[in-house]
Amino acid sequence: MSFVKVDATEFVTKLASSDAVPGGGGASALVGAIGAALGNMVGSLTVGKKKYADVQDDIIALKAKSDELQAELLRLVDEDAVAFEPLSKAYGIPKDDPNRDKIMEDALRVATATPLDIMRACARAIDVIEEFAAKGSALAISDAGVGVVFCKAALQGASLNVFINTKYMADKTYAANAEKEADDLLSKYCTLADNIFSAVVAKLR
Repeated sequence: MSFVKVDATEFVTKLASSDAVPGGGGASALVGAIGAALGNMVGSLTVGKKKYADVQDDIIALKAKSDELQAELLRLVDEDAVAFEPLSKAYGIPKDDPNRDKIMEDALRVATATPLDIMRACARAIDVIEEFAAKGSALAISDAGVGVVFCKAALQGASLNVFINTKYMADKTYAANAEKEADDLLSKYCTLADNIFSAVVAKLR
């Protein structure tokens, strides 16, 4: 089933259940999509306003990027569920099965790739929201602040889904490379998100 095509009540109910999916990765992707959409909202409320005519072309370009990021993150909600399925099955393989280790390792890689994609998309969304906050309508600046908080939370949430999988990988080099990318994204974009949030608060208070 597609988790992005059910209503919000059903999604939250499924999330709270004992079902393996959706889980933290899919939820992070959805939160990231909502964060990107809030940045996009700032753009929508800016386009066509005479006061912002000099940045209109920039805003239109930013909106196009946001459209792409929203679509990507919504796709990743379902992709995360698909990626977790092989790992879920691998955990059920008897430990004396000679193929278990390879199947498990392959499944861990698949389950790690999607949350890394979610992190990359959230990082790009934070970059876009930074511009919306700087150039967009002052009347909608709070939405940029909310959006960047959501994208930061999604970035951090997805990172946990990377780390829980790399922890159990036999290929420590592969695991270390994945962890380094995740750490680098967290280091750069959590700081940037905090700076954007502080800038928004400074404009409001």
